[in-house]
Amino acid sequence: MDIEINKIYNESCLETMSRISDNANLFTICSPPYNMNLRIRNGKYCSRQIVKELSTKYSNFNDNLPIDEFYELHSSIIKELLRVSKIVFYNIQIVTGSKRAFFKIIGEFANNLKEIIVWDKTHGQPAMQSNVLNSRSEFILVFENDEKAISRKFEQCNFNRGTLDNVWNIKRGKKISKEHGAVFPIELVGRILSNFATEGDIIYDPFSGTGTTAYTAHMNGFSYLGSEISKEYCEITENRINACNIIKI
Repeated sequence: MDIEINKIYNESCLETMSRISDNANLFTICSPPYNMNLRIRNGKYCSRQIVKELSTKYSNFNDNLPIDEFYELHSSIIKELLRVSKIVFYNIQIVTGSKRAFFKIIGEFANNLKEIIVWDKTHGQPAMQSNVLNSRSEFILVFENDEKAISRKFEQCNFNRGTLDNVWNIKRGKKISKEHGAVFPIELVGRILSNFATEGDIIYDPFSGTGTTAYTAHMNGFSYLGSEISKEYCEITENRINACNIIKI
């Protein structure tokens, strides 16, 4: 793989992956933005001005792509991830601005979809409007290439028969930055790594955010790689990992 590892690249993941060779066998764990600010008014999609309670991941990113553009973006990213990864854990949140796109993606990549893990956050935050269910769960779509994905059996796993469910009760992650309110929990990343990753895996997060995937990988002795469009979040990740190294010493 002709790219430096143990580094978060301040760029789009498509840029990063363009420099990675086919079948690089990365182990991907990620949680993309929700497209939270694409709303519906009078039965049609519309962009809503960003407000604090809706802008859960970025202060400098609108998170309101038109639904077709949101679908095309994630379709292209998943295709690239399948090109460079041996397995992909793709965490999604079903909201108004993502629902149709992700349902379409599940159909498009049906031959690559090996398993769906339900992340039960143990408590559903109150819905923002009436007649809407509280959102208590997210879904981790597990993708592999066609030959492997046809079966639910994992070729490589670290759990014994009958010991791991596909519903995981894990509370939300704690805030690392005041601008990033939707933090991937360390426990969730750790559970994926402990049950599916093997020695020598390079853990890749194409939506690195404040670096929970990289941090957890590093803490567990894995090499990591990340892509992140926010320079501020790249610096936060670097500081988290540096602090972790100080603690280890």
